[in-house]
Amino acid sequence: LNRLATAMEKAMKLKKQIKGAMTYPIAVLSVAIGVIIFLMVKVIPVFAGLFSSFGNELPAPTQFVMDLSHWFQSNIWYILGTIFASITGFRAMRANQKGREISDDLFLHLPIFGDLIRKVAVARFTRTLSTMMSSGVPIMEALEIVAKTAGHETVKREIMRARQAVSEGKSLTEPLEEGNVFPSMVTQMINVGESTGAMDAMLGKIADFYDEEVDVAVEAMTSLMEPIIIVFLGGAIGGILIAMYLPIFDIAGNIG
Repeated sequence: LNRLATAMEKAMKLKKQIKGAMTYPIAVLSVAIGVIIFLMVKVIPVFAGLFSSFGNELPAPTQFVMDLSHWFQSNIWYILGTIFASITGFRAMRANQKGREISDDLFLHLPIFGDLIRKVAVARFTRTLSTMMSSGVPIMEALEIVAKTAGHETVKREIMRARQAVSEGKSLTEPLEEGNVFPSMVTQMINVGESTGAMDAMLGKIADFYDEEVDVAVEAMTSLMEPIIIVFLGGAIGGILIAMYLPIFDIAGNIG
């Protein structure tokens, strides 16, 4: 029970880390997109009315923003409808077994996020399997439980394929090496564990290592995303505001 409680605590910690790492950039980008849409639909049209009274030719950046604002105003319901349809479609896709398999496989190959998902999957797999085996659960039953609690369809498929291979008399290492989920270092360490008869202890060491790897990856990803988001926000909103003030600067210069 103590081992199971420890494993569950670590699994919950991993889940919270992933949610925290993904929630921040998604929330900030959502706010940024909302602010940009508000500027395009509500603020820039006010400038447009002001500039039209000047009768002068607008600078290229200003004209571009004005055209973009006009496009947003003309297509705002299509834009919102597309966003709503995309979210609804994604949820419907995730509710379907085949859809989850496709989306999980895509997530696993995403830059930055894919590597983090892989590390979390390895940590969860090794931690749960180590707990099962050290508690005396037979390998076949343990693999089935681990597959069901994997939380990722691609990982689940790889584990079930490994379970089938083990039932045919093969080692656990062989099918894991053939897949594209588990790094070679992990499969080599599992192979050592099988050879020495200390599989549960070796799996525990792998889990500890990847728990630390997840911590480092989450911190690195957050550190990387923050400046990228700040540059994006500053560039987009600052560029719009500067473009809107260029005609005013030109008029002030002519008056001077």
